[in-house]
Amino acid sequence: MSVKKNSRILAAEKERLQTNNDIKLKKELGLLDGVAIIVGIIIGAGIFVSPKGVLKSSGSVGLGLIVWILSGLLSMIGALCYAELGTMIPKSGGDYAYISEAFGPLPAFLYLWVALLVLVPTGNAITALTFAQYILQPAWPTCEPPYEAVRLLAAVITCLLTVINCYNVKWATRVQDIFTGTKILALLIIVFAGMWVLASGKTENFQNPMSNTNPEPGFIALAFYSGLFSYSGWNYLNFVTEELKEPYKNLPRAIWISMPLVTIIYVLTNIAYFVVLTRDELLASNAVAVTFGDKLLGVMSWIMPFFVACSTFGALNGAIFASSRLFFVGARQGHLPRAIALINIDRFTPVPSLVFLCFITLVLLIIKDVYVLINYLSFVEALFTTLSVAGLLWLRYKRPDAERPIKVNIIFPIIFFIICLFLVTLPFYVSPWEVGIGLVLIVSGVPVYLIFIYWKNKPFWLIRTSDAFNQVCAKMFLCVLEDGKRD
Repeated sequence: MSVKKNSRILAAEKERLQTNNDIKLKKELGLLDGVAIIVGIIIGAGIFVSPKGVLKSSGSVGLGLIVWILSGLLSMIGALCYAELGTMIPKSGGDYAYISEAFGPLPAFLYLWVALLVLVPTGNAITALTFAQYILQPAWPTCEPPYEAVRLLAAVITCLLTVINCYNVKWATRVQDIFTGTKILALLIIVFAGMWVLASGKTENFQNPMSNTNPEPGFIALAFYSGLFSYSGWNYLNFVTEELKEPYKNLPRAIWISMPLVTIIYVLTNIAYFVVLTRDELLASNAVAVTFGDKLLGVMSWIMPFFVACSTFGALNGAIFASSRLFFVGARQGHLPRAIALINIDRFTPVPSLVFLCFITLVLLIIKDVYVLINYLSFVEALFTTLSVAGLLWLRYKRPDAERPIKVNIIFPIIFFIICLFLVTLPFYVSPWEVGIGLVLIVSGVPVYLIFIYWKNKPFWLIRTSDAFNQVCAKMFLCVLEDGKRD
């Protein structure tokens, strides 16, 4: 009797899933929202906290500034390449959709696997922890805030932003718009303060800008890693292409507005840092913007930790909004439990995907050494970005007559591919341990794919276990949907 009952429940849930597949995410994002997503995600904690990574690897102020400029230009070229991919393959999911279209399901699954385990939740967890650290720091001015308090506040803010994103797309984009404006204001304060000091004649930090330059190619690659890490997020609008109004127009426009704006602000901000802080002071600082504020802003120095917190809050909101669509699309393609592909029929938000992402992020917040994972992020992300651009070149050859509303000059993807290849291969000599761990994380997804996706004639017990897991997920997420419906 219970077997029949469970079969009926599962059949009903499968019917609900099928019905949900007919419901699509609404196109609610305009050009301003697109710009806010790109700028808001790119400008996170990186430019406020860790410009010293570029200086440490490059060795000199002059080469450091060159790296910042070239990182912005490289990100711009990459974003234009992704604009072609995003309009040729107008699907949400970004790299996952493009790699799948060009190279098939296995490489796409491996990207999804690494994004699921490391890239997305680790980035979100670190952003949430940075927010909590800077919000709580004024309460403990002479020491580090308690470990438990930082973790608890990070978990609370992750859950709060997840609820906002579950409830309404417009609420999430409104939060993004507001906090994007706040972080740009913070950077403009740094820029104007630095330019004021520069205009007063303080130029000694630029007397020998190329002294101490490290010409080693491997270290130059690491300097670019640090620079590109602060620019990371330029491809996140491609994760939500299906929700963008007039994507053929607004996707490239958002890129053309966002990337030059961020690059100019980043370069001017770094010049301001170098004007006020010496090379040794900058390398000794764990939070450059805060050190800058303490040295220059006097009694108003408290605004820097506040602005860093605002910046990370907005970056976390944008990352949750965009990256949840990656898991939604992966589940829709059958690479994750199908229940994760459900959409709230009243609010048109991918509630299960958002809850799923929130859960994994909370698990990572429990890990004490979550920051260690950031060492492996840059290599893995660069590897799959290289694969996506290789997919663009392959599709140019494989489908030369395919409709491409935006078609960049072939020289741009070739340049971007060569530079990405340089950034992927050279760190093998400088950071072999981090590269090795990154490769292990990627390869670990192969047996998972072979067993749960590629293997069609699975034994009955494995099918039953998989169905039971999917059933539990469906019940949990359907309860969430029903709660939303009652609201």
